[in-house]
Amino acid sequence: MAFVTPTIINLPTYNSYCSSSSFLGSSATCRQRPILVGGYGGNQMTSWKQPKLDACYETSTKIHSETASDHHILMLETKPTLASLCKMKEKDNIFLYLSNGEWRTSTSGKVWKEYSPCNGTEIYTCQSCSTEEVNQAFHAAATSQVMWAKTPLWKRAEYLKQAAKILRLHQDEVANCLMNEIAKNRKHALSEVVRTADLIEYVAEQGMRMSGKLMYPDSFPGQKRNQLCLIHRVPLGVVLCIPPFNYPVNLCASKVAPALMMGNSVVIKTPSHGVVSCLYLAAALHLAGIPPGVVNVLTGKGSEIGDYLVTHPLVNAISLTGGTHTGISVSKKAGMIPLQMELGGKDAAIVLDDADLQQSVASIASGAFSYNGQRCTAVKIVYVKQQVADALVNGLKEQVEKLSVGSPQDNADITPVIHHSSADYIEKLVQDAIQKGAKQITPFRRKDNLIWPTILDNVDKNMRVAWEEPFGPLLPIVRVNSEAQAIEMVNKSSMGLQASIFSRNVEAAMSIADLLKTGTVHLNGQPARGPDHFPFQGWKDSGIGSQGVLYSLEAMSKIKSIVIHFAKETYTCN
Repeated sequence: MAFVTPTIINLPTYNSYCSSSSFLGSSATCRQRPILVGGYGGNQMTSWKQPKLDACYETSTKIHSETASDHHILMLETKPTLASLCKMKEKDNIFLYLSNGEWRTSTSGKVWKEYSPCNGTEIYTCQSCSTEEVNQAFHAAATSQVMWAKTPLWKRAEYLKQAAKILRLHQDEVANCLMNEIAKNRKHALSEVVRTADLIEYVAEQGMRMSGKLMYPDSFPGQKRNQLCLIHRVPLGVVLCIPPFNYPVNLCASKVAPALMMGNSVVIKTPSHGVVSCLYLAAALHLAGIPPGVVNVLTGKGSEIGDYLVTHPLVNAISLTGGTHTGISVSKKAGMIPLQMELGGKDAAIVLDDADLQQSVASIASGAFSYNGQRCTAVKIVYVKQQVADALVNGLKEQVEKLSVGSPQDNADITPVIHHSSADYIEKLVQDAIQKGAKQITPFRRKDNLIWPTILDNVDKNMRVAWEEPFGPLLPIVRVNSEAQAIEMVNKSSMGLQASIFSRNVEAAMSIADLLKTGTVHLNGQPARGPDHFPFQGWKDSGIGSQGVLYSLEAMSKIKSIVIHFAKETYTCN
């Protein structure tokens, strides 16, 4: 039996692997980081147990078939993991950081550990990067950005689309990491990964449609048509991307993909929870073949390297999603560079007396308790007219009692909140409200980080929960006598991200929407980030700038004008 000449498929393009969950083609030799593409001819399928992956990378492994014919496809019983393909792990669950195209161990000798929100056990160990390693990453980013900016748009788009394919192919692996790290249930974890791939592809397509324009001076009084102004967008340079724990894949990609598409390089500072999930996104970009230094990911404690990151002289822009206090602190330290920030929210739902209560109940319950309310766009408070308050409260109670409570592995609706301190904070808000007269519609119940969904009625402006963001499965309800009272309460909040209005009278709802000091108002629907091409912005302490695909592409670039002066007036004549 003759052995077919080996075909070597290198990883940077990843095309062969992404085309199928199996490895297809002729027999292959595995070297360094190749994709195994096996096969002889044959009219029957032969399964082959994949050897240990590390052995494949370090030695040449030839793949044979027992039968010979012309068109055999060799199937592998298992596929390599994304983590093993890019070697982002040192051993077991010790993860590396990415700098200048290499996965590295920190020379600081320090690591820090991630613990499960579900049971407190150690799940991952990550590098604790030093300030010198921060400096190295920024220098790599600044150097590589010069050439990356010269990469054609279509090619940047191809890199991003390739990364999206890789994410889709490994969606289960990444979703499992989200479940482990941030206790997101399987349904929502998978949704985040798939949505991220969709987002990256949309950014790539929209980015190729970015265009400039030209202007003549003679539209301004007293000017002649003797100049031509060419206007186009250029990269900002090096963008520092700081995603949050609650969407460490999606909200990292929403910063990184537009930045890359517009010709910037990025340095990503992972969140304190969701570190490895964030690293998986970087792994997909790395395997897609993006040049070394264009994407860098630093892990470590914000208390140790945070200030050094945001004040680094090579940072040209910062895109951050996080708490309001963090955002304010960063904005004070960052100086004269562009900032894009999505911060906290106290998103209100206003229910008028003519609302469709069945629709209102379903939207509010979903908005308040999806992913345990750990979303900036979660419904954080309800203002309901007295006439329909009892019916709404009873409907919410009935809906919430149907929610399952448990572990993400069981796909429970309510899972543990991210940290013990978060659970403590939520409990204190509940205690304060009860002491001041709030009524428990569903009783507060807690087991470690797991908090059962809690509804509080008869909340008033003297209670902390009326103003503070719980970031957990807690829904306060305020009964109001008029629309004006609800508008006043919403606008008194220091935050202004989103709000919802429920009413059958669209004209009345529109009038209220115009008066609310929030970046987005939803009519007869829950607050939400997305679809991802919609504009998304916070007012007041809820953020700086707009996001959404087109708006983020614009935010990740700056306008440059070139003015051509002519010796005489120029007019186009037929």
